[in-house]
Order: sequence, then structure tokens, then C-alpha cells
Amino acid sequence: MEDRKLTEKESLEVITSMIARTKERYLDDGNILLMWGYLAVFIAILVWVLLAITRQSAWNFLWFMMPLVGGVATRAMSRKQLRERGVRTFTDRATSELWAIAGSSPIWVAVVCLILQCLTGNDCWGAMLAYPLIVVPFAEIAQGILIKEDSLIMGGLTGLLIGILTICCIAGGIVLHANWFQPLFILAFVAMMIVPGHILNRKAKRE
Repeated sequence: MEDRKLTEKESLEVITSMIARTKERYLDDGNILLMWGYLAVFIAILVWVLLAITRQSAWNFLWFMMPLVGGVATRAMSRKQLRERGVRTFTDRATSELWAIAGSSPIWVAVVCLILQCLTGNDCWGAMLAYPLIVVPFAEIAQGILIKEDSLIMGGLTGLLIGILTICCIAGGIVLHANWFQPLFILAFVAMMIVPGHILNRKAKRE
């Protein structure tokens, strides 16, 4: 029997239905966003306080706690969600890959910064502050567009604006002093992770 081709209207209905199901499945993903948001804010405040007390830049290495702790926690939370949801869809896999790239790529930036410092003696660690504020917002905006969630889009745009400011400061030789940059970094992750996370959880409770 010959396969029947979908009409334009039917194709649009299928796409709309997929988006609706994807949004429904990701309404309870606020916990992962909250975990990353509060983790970033905690580390930012911890580094800020320790830098102010000791004046030792070595405390910046505490930022490596973020991918280590966050990566383990995300994997555990994702497994729990997979058991509750059942089969993963194409959209689930695409979203997972998108965030996997956004989450793991700063590790490679750190490796490049370390290599350049060893070879040239130049301090390139400012890139570690700018890069997450570019990649993470783009991933969040893409996720927000995919599931039509305004809180993700607006949070991502806020983080992106702070990321652009960070890059401009680095390019212009403006020192990113902790007393003014740390609050901006905290604001970015509150806007990108904490606010949307609470909004998604609240919507999930109403569903």
C-alpha cells in the first residue's frame, strides 16, 4: 500500500503537536535550571568573598566546581526524568545535545587558556568569564524558541547582553574587578536560570 503524503495543514498540525508535547515534557525541567543557577550564584559569591578577604587570585579555580558538581547532578536528575517520562523523542535528544555542548565547551576553553599561559605566559583566563555568558544564553534562547517559553528567551537575552559587555571590556583592556563584575555575573545566572526555573516549576504545578 502506497504511503499517503501529509498535506500542508496536516504537517503544520503535527509540528504544532510536537511543540506542545515538548513544552509539556519540559515544564518540570525547572529543577535542573535552578540547580545550575543556585550553584553558579553560590560559587560566584564564595569566590567574591574569598578574593576580597585574601586577595589571592588562586580562588578563581573554585569555578571548576561548577562543571564537576553541576555535571554529576544534571546526569542524576536527567536519569530520573527519563525514567518518569519513558521514551526519549528526537526533540529530547536534540535538546540534550544542545545543553551538553553548552555545558562541556567551557572545559575546552579552560584547557586552551592553560596551554596558552604555559606557552606564552599570557593570562587568558578572562575568556572563562565571557564564554559561558555567550554560549549558555544562546542555548537557552534556542530552548525558549523551541518550546515557546518567554522566560527562557528573556533570561537568555539578559545573559547575552552581560556577555557582550564582558567581551567588550576584555577587548578594550578594562579589568573585570570582582566588586562590579561579580554582581553582573550573578545577575546573569539569576535571569537565565533561577527566574525561568521557578516560572517553569510554577507552570508545571498548574498543569
